[in-house]
Amino acid sequence: MPPQVCAQLCRRPCYCPWVPPRCPRGSPLVLDGCGCCKICARRLGEPCDFLHVCDQSQGLVCDYSSAPAGTGGTCNFEDDEEGCEVNGRLYRDGEVFQPSCKIQCHCLDGGFNCIPLCQEDVRLPTPDCPYPRRVEIPGKCCPEWICEAQDQHLLRDARAGKMQGSSTPGAVSPLLRHPCQEWGTEWSACSATCGLGFATRVSNQNRYCRLETQRRLCMVRPCPALP
Repeated sequence: MPPQVCAQLCRRPCYCPWVPPRCPRGSPLVLDGCGCCKICARRLGEPCDFLHVCDQSQGLVCDYSSAPAGTGGTCNFEDDEEGCEVNGRLYRDGEVFQPSCKIQCHCLDGGFNCIPLCQEDVRLPTPDCPYPRRVEIPGKCCPEWICEAQDQHLLRDARAGKMQGSSTPGAVSPLLRHPCQEWGTEWSACSATCGLGFATRVSNQNRYCRLETQRRLCMVRPCPALP
């Protein structure tokens, strides 16, 4: 804006209302373009000019690019500010948003990082809950663990066996050999490079469904005979 126009708009001394204006939510009180009176900062998409300034705390500037000459502009983000586009929506740099109820993302330097809001914990079988199962709860975003009764667990495994096409009469699913869902580590390397040694693993495949260290004999190759 030319200096003579600014001088005409900015008159001294300042004459401001005794009571500052009440601003809508999200619009802070700021000094006008002359640095004289307090006004409500213009928000994104609202009209602006030299006197009616945009909310700089939100990174907004008065954009005159699409306005006719001699008229005001529109509050918009700076062109050089990096942002993120997710699912067709643009987020400004530094903004925190949730594409869904299960994740929360942070826009930063043109990219975005997301963290899960639902716990990805693992629940192992216990004596008071031998058949834990994670299910979706109506009305809730994150799935929750429930404890199934033994008859429900056996019925579900039996149905799964029928879906796999088992044709042997009276065949029992391998999952029913132990009263809990299998969980454990892989067998370790043999403790001896030659001759008999042992390998270990942690598993819950036992009578009480408790995690325990199991061992078994192993032999990589026979040891060479001594001269």
